[in-house]
Amino acid sequence: MEAFPTKETIKRLREEYPPGTRIVLESMNDPHAPPPGTKGTVVYIDDLGQIGMSWQNGSSLSLIPGVDRFSKTVLPEKKRSRGIER
Repeated sequence: MEAFPTKETIKRLREEYPPGTRIVLESMNDPHAPPPGTKGTVVYIDDLGQIGMSWQNGSSLSLIPGVDRFSKTVLPEKKRSRGIER
């Protein structure tokens, strides 16, 4: 049986993956897992350190850091307007 994460670990996860963070799934050992490459949005981090997700396919299966493989997606920078109208 694995130990529960420390308060410091939970705090670090909440800082690294705040709500709204975009994630892409690499692999998850669960028969109900979304397929690899599925993108989703972090909804919350619970007190066990699981990352609550809203997946693009409608699933809400949570990620388990250290067990599941995933990464943050890189969003393109928004083009900034210089306030010049033509």
